[in-house]
Amino acid sequence: MRAVVLRSHGGPECLVIEDVADPVPGPDEAVVDVRTTALNRADLLQVLGLYPDPRGVVPEIPGMEFSGVVSAVGERVKLWHPGDEVMAIEAGGGYAERVAVHERQLMRVPISVGVADAAAIPEVYLTAWDALVVQSGLMSGRWALVHAGASGVGTASIQIAKAIGARIAVTCSAGKLQACRDLGADVVIDYGSQDFVEEVNSATGGVGADVILDVIGGDYLDRNLRCLANQGTIIQVGLMGGGATNINLGMMLAKRARLIGTGLRVRPIEQKVALVQRFVREMLPLFDSGQLKPIIDSRFPLDQIQDAHRYMASNANTGKILIDV
Repeated sequence: MRAVVLRSHGGPECLVIEDVADPVPGPDEAVVDVRTTALNRADLLQVLGLYPDPRGVVPEIPGMEFSGVVSAVGERVKLWHPGDEVMAIEAGGGYAERVAVHERQLMRVPISVGVADAAAIPEVYLTAWDALVVQSGLMSGRWALVHAGASGVGTASIQIAKAIGARIAVTCSAGKLQACRDLGADVVIDYGSQDFVEEVNSATGGVGADVILDVIGGDYLDRNLRCLANQGTIIQVGLMGGGATNINLGMMLAKRARLIGTGLRVRPIEQKVALVQRFVREMLPLFDSGQLKPIIDSRFPLDQIQDAHRYMASNANTGKILIDV
């Protein structure tokens, strides 16, 4: 099969298409013929050599989510059959024509979305829902602040917050403000010209946000604390702004705040399966009801994977970048 392989690390030029061996399903695995995969910030870090596939698979094939059609199953697989349209999040391997995955990590493709677009769902919706709702307890009537509101995780967060009756403020660049408003964000903040601390405190009557989902890190952490509600939660999902910073621990104690670091990729298979199965029960039906809809910015063919990575690095996208395999 054809796959995008990393033989070295550096820039997008390190992404090379090669012929590699087809995956063979284990007893509890299904092989999926990949129709579409999608880009994530973690993929850019992996190319740089900063976020390797924790499985240590050789050759190293990036890609953490995909959609496609089941083509083969292991001897103990009961949930899926050849021909089923599925999608999944994985630790790697999605930039390929075929991938093997545990049967309980697979999810059915929503009828309203279709297999070609479903790769835009697994990573961002699972990440946003797990961070905001499962770990941080966001619920109806409460406020969330989400940074990078026009990103894949950001656009998913807006929809999830509105679906559960929560209120949400987001930060983004000036050119993406209207896109976030159109998705239903209650407060949209231009991080280039507005102080998100002031805007969030003003919108919440000085109370602050109950949950803050941050993909930036760096000096955002202390600023997040200044617009966090008492007993609120800051959940750190990324570090685009750096991993080292100073924080006012006195304020953190006074607010009885929680700071959570999280990630899906490095979790044990048992935890991933449990999260996916809960998502299937609680959130997947909202796609067919129309409350959730993947936001797709653009598509590239597999042969243009290097250009797709350069485009993501430019921060020009609103929503997901898909790769047609």
